[in-house]
Amino acid sequence: MNTTVGQMNKSNHVWRKRLQAMILTVTMTAIVITDWLGPVNSAQAQAATAQPEQKSEQAVKQGDQAKEQVEKTTDSKARTYKESIADWKKYANDHAYALNSIQPEKRVNGSIPASNFEDLDMLIPLLVDKRIVYLGESTHGAAEFNSAKTRLIQYLHQQLGYNYVAFESGLSDAAIAQGKMKNKTAKETMKRSIFSVWWTEETLPLFQYMKDTQDSERPLRLVGFDIQTQTPLLKDASWLKDKALQEKIMKAEADFSKWRGSKDLSGYRKVKPELLNLYKKLVKQVESQEEALKKEYPNEPKIVVLMKRAVEDRIRLIDEYIEINIERNIAVEKGDMLAVFRATEWRDRAMANNLIWLATEVYPTEKFVVWAHNGHISKAQSQIYSFKGAHKWMGELMPKELQRQSYVMGLYMASGESADNETRQPIPVQPLIPGSLEDILSGAKQPYTFMDLRYRDNERGNSWMFERVFAYDWGNMPTLIVARNHYDGILLIDKVKLPRYIP
Repeated sequence: MNTTVGQMNKSNHVWRKRLQAMILTVTMTAIVITDWLGPVNSAQAQAATAQPEQKSEQAVKQGDQAKEQVEKTTDSKARTYKESIADWKKYANDHAYALNSIQPEKRVNGSIPASNFEDLDMLIPLLVDKRIVYLGESTHGAAEFNSAKTRLIQYLHQQLGYNYVAFESGLSDAAIAQGKMKNKTAKETMKRSIFSVWWTEETLPLFQYMKDTQDSERPLRLVGFDIQTQTPLLKDASWLKDKALQEKIMKAEADFSKWRGSKDLSGYRKVKPELLNLYKKLVKQVESQEEALKKEYPNEPKIVVLMKRAVEDRIRLIDEYIEINIERNIAVEKGDMLAVFRATEWRDRAMANNLIWLATEVYPTEKFVVWAHNGHISKAQSQIYSFKGAHKWMGELMPKELQRQSYVMGLYMASGESADNETRQPIPVQPLIPGSLEDILSGAKQPYTFMDLRYRDNERGNSWMFERVFAYDWGNMPTLIVARNHYDGILLIDKVKLPRYIP
């Protein structure tokens, strides 16, 4: 860290010296040009008609003024790293927005009183031309992230017309759950649609809110964009008349996790052709059972195209992804950790393709809120990794036009503890690094601090947005990021705790 700070100070020092030289050059050039051009106002006209000794005094006076200005500029530019942090924290205190609450709101007579959301109205000018709002998280295991994102989604839906929530969860799982939402409890819908890392008491109000809006003129609907499997595609499916095919596919999906964790590449390649054949048959069944699908999933108007896409995703998973995972397992055993990134890259490209498809082909006029990890939504995640083989993540893979129409909000935490993805054991948030993203925004001294990055010019107090600073991934892994490259805005939660998980 000391080496990095020293390099940053050295770089800033060189930059400031160059800027001072430029200011001096511009100032002295302005004096020469003014003298050459002749009188352009009354003061200059008087100077032009003055006697030589008066002109000389005028030039000396102008020269002294220019010198004084340069000296002032020089004095104001030099600062230590500690002083920089103080400037940055003051800027955060002066320019950040404080949220009154992160707790989900209650509906009264079919809606939430608009006055409950007044602390979020600063988002209106930021999102006025945005179709997609990404809500990230530095960990999947913080109760406050789930609550904050739920309240934000309520606001974005009711006040700003974002009618779709797209989860980092299975496309088919979300479509099936949406299709039966009216007849299921909020808890049943949540557990059928999203990955278990979000099965919490803090996420449940979002699904209750969605359920409550289904009979309104503008329901909040659920979609997924992940290609990973969760619940078997045909579990409890009555639309498929070929029960023998359904049984074979149910068994195949039960074996997916086994193969993904395997190192038996040759064994998988033997069964792969039959697996592909099964799902190609299923595609034809989807195309021929349109009415049965609509009847079984009446709350999802796009169920046919979504189900077909889900089956085609399964085919891509069988054809490529499972093999990549097996190859990763073999490579990691040999110490080749780059194989992990190859598997991650395939998944991120698949998620990007699904999200693009949803936004441009299935719902081309709708506005989306995307719920995912900071890494997946970041506009520059690959910049963190300097080694050969680093890949672009989902947020970076979105088309330029959709990126222009998007606002990316990263969520971070300053203290407390979060839960491990697998074990759900507590992981303490590490002490803040001085000058880190979390440390700077903590200068606002608020429990919930939002800072826009996208619509800021580089100035003395916010230069941290444009420089490399530390930020914690998962609350304990320091990474160097240029915040403005990654996100359009940051929401910092001062203290987090473990979610209350639903079994």
